[in-house]
Amino acid sequence: MDVRDPEPLGGHPGWPSRLGPLRTPAGEVALRPVRLGDARAWSAIRIRDEQYLTPWEPTPYGGWARRNSAVEWPGRWYLLRAAARRGSTLPYAITVDGRLAGHVMVGNVVREPLLSGYVGYWCDSRLSGKGVTTAAVALVVDHCFRAVRLHRLEATVRPENVASLRVLAKLGFRHEGVLLRYLDVDGAWRDHHSYAITAEELPAGGLAGRLVRQGRASH
Repeated sequence: MDVRDPEPLGGHPGWPSRLGPLRTPAGEVALRPVRLGDARAWSAIRIRDEQYLTPWEPTPYGGWARRNSAVEWPGRWYLLRAAARRGSTLPYAITVDGRLAGHVMVGNVVREPLLSGYVGYWCDSRLSGKGVTTAAVALVVDHCFRAVRLHRLEATVRPENVASLRVLAKLGFRHEGVLLRYLDVDGAWRDHHSYAITAEELPAGGLAGRLVRQGRASH
């Protein structure tokens, strides 16, 4: 008989938590739960990076500036915190040397029998190509397959998003197919590639450990 520890009520195993750090060329990457006080820094990055982010993110009804203003953040934070407390989401802030640099979120978390979720992420354009997103996703995947006790994680990416595809390839996500007209992004229904990884594919030492062995990061 399969005997497991009882699941906690109203939340995840492994949440809330702080993950990392991993040292990258950009600095020390760590994850922490999103905070109400992130409003100003979050908005500053999002407003500045509108052209960098809009091709990959759901169409922001009401306009980019409005949806990413500092006054919008408290409402978003409240919804994320409530979802985290219900156990359906793990919303993390990415920090580099202690400063907000982006988000990585595990959403649509389903417990038994699926034990699955999806991973989404964005990062400050000034840190692009410096290993920050790869390190952040590695940390959250390791955490999900260990403390959170999930079995499968998925990620969907537009085929034109070369940088994001490169992140998933470096971390060992498998391509599983194409989702036609999957998501309303940048004003139209866009095709997305579907990628996934399961707990059986986690290498010894986890994805973060493999990045260290490859020389892409250090503890």
